[in-house]
Amino acid sequence: MKPAAAQRSAEAALSRHAWGDVFAILSEADRQHPLGPEDLERLALAAHLTGRDPASDDLWTRAHHAWLTRGDVPRSVRCVFWLGLDLVLTGEWARCAGWTARARRLLDTGPPDTVEEGYLLALEGLRSYFAGDMAHTRAVAEQALAFATRFKGPDLTNFAMVCIGESLIRLGRAQDGVLLLDEAMVAVTAGEVSPIVSGLAYCAVIAACHEAFDLRRAREWTAELSRWCAAQQELVPYRGICLAHRVEVMRLHGDWDDALDEADRACRWMRSTPAAQSADAAYYQLGELHRLRGETERAQAAYREASRLGHTAQPGLALSLLAAGDTGAAARAIHTALDASGDGITRCRILPAYVEIMLAAGELEEARTAAEQLAAIAEAVESPLLSAVSGQARGAVLLASGEARGAQAVLGHAVATFRDLDAPYEAARTRLLIGLSCRESGDDITARLEIEAATAVFRELGAVPDLLRAEELVLKAANGAAGLLTAREREVLRHVAVGKSNRAVADDLFLSEKTVARHISNIFAKLGVSSRSAATAYAHQHGLV
Repeated sequence: MKPAAAQRSAEAALSRHAWGDVFAILSEADRQHPLGPEDLERLALAAHLTGRDPASDDLWTRAHHAWLTRGDVPRSVRCVFWLGLDLVLTGEWARCAGWTARARRLLDTGPPDTVEEGYLLALEGLRSYFAGDMAHTRAVAEQALAFATRFKGPDLTNFAMVCIGESLIRLGRAQDGVLLLDEAMVAVTAGEVSPIVSGLAYCAVIAACHEAFDLRRAREWTAELSRWCAAQQELVPYRGICLAHRVEVMRLHGDWDDALDEADRACRWMRSTPAAQSADAAYYQLGELHRLRGETERAQAAYREASRLGHTAQPGLALSLLAAGDTGAAARAIHTALDASGDGITRCRILPAYVEIMLAAGELEEARTAAEQLAAIAEAVESPLLSAVSGQARGAVLLASGEARGAQAVLGHAVATFRDLDAPYEAARTRLLIGLSCRESGDDITARLEIEAATAVFRELGAVPDLLRAEELVLKAANGAAGLLTAREREVLRHVAVGKSNRAVADDLFLSEKTVARHISNIFAKLGVSSRSAATAYAHQHGLV
């Protein structure tokens, strides 16, 4: 193919976002006639988006030298920015520092005051972010944003805003940070920025939503990322985090069967790609789904794979040990995880499981301290989801402390929030705790209703361990309710259970029909049923006939 024809074909493929075709067309053209710097940049972009990171690095390097040969220092420095992004994201800090220093020297000898100054500042900000220096990240990114504003550079504007937003979240200003990320995403969804910057922005905003426990935003931006990825043919980077976060969002919203299929698909897809990204997160989510369904061996295998790939296996692994009955091992594992957790956001992902395991181990004061820490973080973060999770933990501690009525108030707020967030599993777990607290305070009818409601959700979701526990509690509540019946009420129930009418029961027991009706009304209330058939079923199930 002649150079002009190859360029037309590549441009057509670019317009379709067919990155594999772009790479194939331009690679073949480059073999026949070495490409100029603009086409080298296009080829480097296609290599990056199809997961060919080593080829991408080589091509950005070639483009850098080609622009230098033409005497265009700013364009050569811009290539260093894209190369530096690859190096930072793959953890090659020394190479990135070397290239950044070279680009800085080139700018010092080239035209003064260019937008590329801002690009190098943005790259420095990204390096600071990964080094954990959020204050420096914010300061440098704000300088980069000033350059972007002066030179009207959409890519740099977007990149700098995302860096500032992420640093604000880490600095404890979650709402300000998330709002800035929302603003940055306007340009992304409008197609105003390049594919690499778009992909990085999507990943950043979704990760930030999860870090800020903002379930609604996470769901919305994950759906947008899914649509964007679908439009990018043969895309490899960014799709991994899309799939992993999509699984988590589906799990939280109760779509467990679909989430399990998606998790399997994510793990298979990422194993087959030349540059698997976020496979560790996908395996962790797969482990969570298996754990919740009671598939302990599969869960632990998935956690091991996630750990092998660099993701923490906690708190899921500790909870799976607890579900398997090994409370001691679960306690040791969650202690280690909590000790290793650093900042508040990371810590609050461990604390709810820590409370649950400490309560199971009989360590009430440990659980209380952890619940108080979680409450303090939740208050600072101002996240409805985290607030509800904290309320669930505090309610469990109050219940274990014998403060049943106090637990009911806290748990009631938590379950209302979980419902509002459409998080059915967490709402059901909270209702189960409400049922237990009602039983402790002597309200057996409400206890039965709450426990049965939770049981129905667990059954629908396939949450086997929770279902077994809830069914056991239903049985205990039912037996307790039977004990509340008077001798005469049990006698009336036995007659009703064999199909007798009120008149027949009255005749057999030498009572008035009005008295029989009053006894039946009392029986319905104490058993938490609303019909003769339900009362009959209850009598047969509990050996009253």
